[in-house]
Amino acid sequence: MNPPSSSGPERPLSRRRFLHAAGSTATALAGGLVGGCASAGAGKPTRVQPIVGSQLYGWGQYYQRDGRDVNQHLDEVLGAIRDGGYAYAEGFLDAANPDANLKFADRLRARGLVPVSLYTGARVHDDQAAATVSRLLIAAQAAKAAGFAVINCNTDPIGREKTDGELATQVAALRELGAGLAELGLRLGIHHHTPEMVNQAREFHYNFRHSAAGQVDFCFDVHWVFRGGLAPMSALREYGARVVSWHLRQSRDQVWWEDLATGDVDYSAIAAAAPGVGAAPRYSVELALEGGTKITRTAFENHRRSREFVRQVFGC
Repeated sequence: MNPPSSSGPERPLSRRRFLHAAGSTATALAGGLVGGCASAGAGKPTRVQPIVGSQLYGWGQYYQRDGRDVNQHLDEVLGAIRDGGYAYAEGFLDAANPDANLKFADRLRARGLVPVSLYTGARVHDDQAAATVSRLLIAAQAAKAAGFAVINCNTDPIGREKTDGELATQVAALRELGAGLAELGLRLGIHHHTPEMVNQAREFHYNFRHSAAGQVDFCFDVHWVFRGGLAPMSALREYGARVVSWHLRQSRDQVWWEDLATGDVDYSAIAAAAPGVGAAPRYSVELALEGGTKITRTAFENHRRSREFVRQVFGC
């Protein structure tokens, strides 16, 4: 991997912009079947074998710093992810072109990786909800055929808190989506950013408390929970049995750190508690950059170091 340029981008690459740019870069969370990982938690059995991957979003930010489009260098990135010790790359569900999800799985396998998880946004709080669910389920058929196991979904923010009526519409759509994915043999993991965590995590809790486990489950992005003001251990205790995937990132003094290491979030305590609540051990390292992030190493080295941190702390 080339080192990042010394000057930062004019503005960070947002997930929404990257999602749009990466339409053909679909990916997903399949059942873990990779060797080299210890079983999760003091020998306790788990139906999902531990597996560790890397989310593509952060790679896109590093490439943007170099003035390059990560989608034009995807095979290079996938090779770096493999060489860094990861088993999979999590990309983005392509709902506009379902066959692209099959092609993405082929590219993963060609680089020695496996299909595990895909990420998507979803506008499901208004009269577009039914159409959105239908479109995602069509794409999910291709994702299932490609070997993916989990679709991670972040409901679209709208610039304000959603009303009770909008949340009711949203969670009904999520239940429909989760049921449809379950029929295909896939799991739905609800992801979250800051908008879902405002007002004592009102939307975050609503999605789970008005739906059933096994239908609407949890993509546990630990740092976004932390940044949203909810203690990660509290979220793990309440919803741990519904965790089907993880996103892992770290900060120091509230600013995203360049690699996954010790910092504001106590990952050792979380890793120790996770097996006891039944959280599925599908871990995706998602490094990301913001204004105050200090970059001293290449994207490859930061991801390699992060992979070693997961090995030391989570035991896989």
